[in-house]
Amino acid sequence: MQLQTVFLILFAAILAFGLVIFQYYYKSKSKGILYLGLSFLRFIALFSVFLLLINPKITKEQYSLERANLIILSDNTSSIGQANGISQLINAKKLIEENTNIAEKFNVSKYVFGNELNSLDSLSFTEKATNIGRALSSLNEIFAGSTAAILIITDGNQTLGEDYEFYAGRQKFPIFPLVVGDTTSYQDIRIDQVNTNKYAFLKNKYPIEIFVSYQGENTASTVLTISEAGQNLYREQIVLSEVGNSQIISTVLDATTVGIKNVKISLSPLENERNISNNSRQIGIEVIDEKTNIALVSNILHPDLGVLKKAIESNEQRSVSIIKPSLSPNELEQFDLFIIYQPDTSFEKVYSYIESKGANIFTITGPKTDWSFLNRVQNSFQKNSYDQQEEVTPILNAGFTHFDITDLVVSEFPPIETTLGELLITASYENMLSQRIKGVDLNEPLFTILETNLRREAILLGENIWKWRIQSYRDDQNFKKFDEFISKVILFLTNSKPRSRLTLEYENIYQGLNEATIKATYFDETFVFDDNATINLELNSIDNNTSREIPMLLKSGYYEADIRTLPSGDYSFTASVKDENLTKTGKFTILEYDLEQQLLSSNYKKLARLAKSTNATLYFPSEISEFIEDMIIDNRFVPIQKSKQNVVSLIDFKILLGIITAALTAEWFIRKYNGLI
Repeated sequence: MQLQTVFLILFAAILAFGLVIFQYYYKSKSKGILYLGLSFLRFIALFSVFLLLINPKITKEQYSLERANLIILSDNTSSIGQANGISQLINAKKLIEENTNIAEKFNVSKYVFGNELNSLDSLSFTEKATNIGRALSSLNEIFAGSTAAILIITDGNQTLGEDYEFYAGRQKFPIFPLVVGDTTSYQDIRIDQVNTNKYAFLKNKYPIEIFVSYQGENTASTVLTISEAGQNLYREQIVLSEVGNSQIISTVLDATTVGIKNVKISLSPLENERNISNNSRQIGIEVIDEKTNIALVSNILHPDLGVLKKAIESNEQRSVSIIKPSLSPNELEQFDLFIIYQPDTSFEKVYSYIESKGANIFTITGPKTDWSFLNRVQNSFQKNSYDQQEEVTPILNAGFTHFDITDLVVSEFPPIETTLGELLITASYENMLSQRIKGVDLNEPLFTILETNLRREAILLGENIWKWRIQSYRDDQNFKKFDEFISKVILFLTNSKPRSRLTLEYENIYQGLNEATIKATYFDETFVFDDNATINLELNSIDNNTSREIPMLLKSGYYEADIRTLPSGDYSFTASVKDENLTKTGKFTILEYDLEQQLLSSNYKKLARLAKSTNATLYFPSEISEFIEDMIIDNRFVPIQKSKQNVVSLIDFKILLGIITAALTAEWFIRKYNGLI
């Protein structure tokens, strides 16, 4: 108890005693014993009141010993299984965990990692990707604010994520790598990456780009072969050396038949090469015969024409020809869709052909449009144009349903030129963009979609959309979002089939490391997304005639089935909606590819740089005892004694209130009984 608290209590007692003595001296001459009892009760009440007002406190010191954290981070990927890596890791981990000196000095925590960090201590060595940077970053967050050291037991080969050597500059704890696996450097040639298109068009050529690298001291020669179904399509000899240890090979191949093609790229093995699993790669290419020819009809020169052509042809399934409206009907036969740009009277023959064929049409108007002609030549919409030119900015309709435009952001789009006037649309339509002039919403269409039983149409009431594509580049440093938006409009116009309530999104070819998922979107009869549906996916293996059923789980705006656990092979599937007569079928191939098995030697040099940058030391399996001794004597991890000061009130105010009430009540009854009040 503090001296100050003692003085306060004594002061309260003396003060209460003095007041009582004063009262007793003046009133107790005739009834000494009675007033002595009353004075005692008054003393108790006053003393309790003073204690309640003073509220004396005492301070308690609690001491605790805080030990540093030793985090054992074990690599759980399949690459550890090479060159005794598993036994080295397990033995090292066991020796450290069972050491009593380590247990006395540290709080030992155990984690494993592959693509992600996992707190479970079970080791399977089956994970297909190594992300050391993510594991270290997660530990930084978990043990933030504490003293810790990380022992990472790994071969140092990372196949995914941020380079851990560069991440080390942001690491808060020292990292002690313990290298497992084979540290010997072997002569090795490998295929690092293959770039190609997912689709190719029949009777066209498609490009393939191959990155080849070499590890070794002597000059090495190998033969690159590209084949499909056992037939060689390309062959080239490559010479690499210690200095010129990488090369890019580019070629084009012919798409001769329709279907999914499994193309194999392989390198002939070097003499005495130990790891030949990284000498080959397989890619999947789908050859299709669905190219869409689009006519962009214009009688004027304008930047919008070039922008539309580039945006549409970003999808290689589409070809755009900029033509004059003077073409004959025979010349117009080759086109599947017509984009009419600011029509005037010279477009008479084009509109006659479109009307006779019932072709879909995309009309773009602007200040140079002849509205009297356009109102006369078609009956889908009419505009009472005032011939007054004005700049309008777009407003996005977030409830647009014909196709997904959630990625489109128009708030920063610059204004485009149009003419004022009231637009009357006679067909069924839905606005995608509406008009705003000088901050005032006009509730007039700017970009709208029309759909009837006979055709589909789109109308854009303005010129200079080239500015929108430039703004898209300013926002994202690429044209992707704008081009995808235009592609969706074109896809809607070129697809005249009835809208499907169940749609699927999947890849025809899945690489082993890819996110292998199948996504589905399901709408009710009013074409509103239904998040209460039950969608099942029935998978059938074409190779061994086995089947299994997977429920598709609801995500944010779609359903998804995870197929990453499937073995490699060819599969067919059927997606069906429970209690609905709706099904969709498809096929896909999962290619066998394990990047972890492509790495033969441990990357101990990179781990050594990691240790140095975090003020730590690199160890090998034979140096476990040295690691334990170093950790025990390292003064950075000495246990820290911490004190916690608790200030506690000396009295319980509820008890004091009870004592005060009891004392005053007793005094009142005694005085009343004796006629003193």
